[in-house]
Amino acid sequence: MRADLVPDDLWKRVAPLLPPAPERRRRYPGRLRVPDRAALAGVMYVLRTGVAWRDVPAEAVGCSGVTAWRRLRDWAEAGARPRLHAALLSELRRADLLDLDDCAVDGSHVRALKGGDHVGPSPVDRARPGSKHHLIVDRHGTPLAVRLTGGNHDVTQLLPLLDDRGLRGRPRRKPRQLYADRGYVFDKYRRLLWKRGVKPLIVRRGVAHGSGLGKVRWVVERAFAWLHQFKRLRVRYERRADLHVGLLQLACSIICLRRLRPSG
Repeated sequence: MRADLVPDDLWKRVAPLLPPAPERRRRYPGRLRVPDRAALAGVMYVLRTGVAWRDVPAEAVGCSGVTAWRRLRDWAEAGARPRLHAALLSELRRADLLDLDDCAVDGSHVRALKGGDHVGPSPVDRARPGSKHHLIVDRHGTPLAVRLTGGNHDVTQLLPLLDDRGLRGRPRRKPRQLYADRGYVFDKYRRLLWKRGVKPLIVRRGVAHGSGLGKVRWVVERAFAWLHQFKRLRVRYERRADLHVGLLQLACSIICLRRLRPSG
């Protein structure tokens, strides 16, 4: 197994969250189960390179692509990925590396080549089938929550992002101010944000460009650039939405882990 695919600090955090392996049968036990770390290496290989699951080099990675896909499916159904992201956000909070006073939200369209759940006509791609990644980040661009919808959704994900796992609990975890672009300018959602104690800073339609909000909002665009360095996320290939979301959450967790690593 290639050690660079699953570094020790990532595996130390992932291992306790994975479901236990099924017990082997005493009679006709079959082949030995591929270790979870090798399966995670296969998932990481696909996430980073964007290759098809069948093209994973089993000898180099230590796991076939089919086995990696099945293990990703099992982990997604067990809810391991969101727990990993939430645990890393808690670590960042304890290390005083999160700044929730100013948060930013945005969406990014991706083409969905094979259809599936949460796919719709994309308004930026001639109504071709697509999905949309919705992301909320803190002042530093740390991903706090991510969601997936059809390509024609936008503002409806604003409140679900705020209510996601990484932003719950006490002490205060909701942002004081939320920055967004014109796609989120609906009075209904402004009122709902104010009711939750969050000040909406959203550019109104018809206002000339140059409002100055981009000086703060650029961090969410940079976070999307970080996410799309993982080539499997640039285009959606998974028909099952939960598997694509699992890859999204794994990428967010890796970005959070980078912030926890000592610089230099």
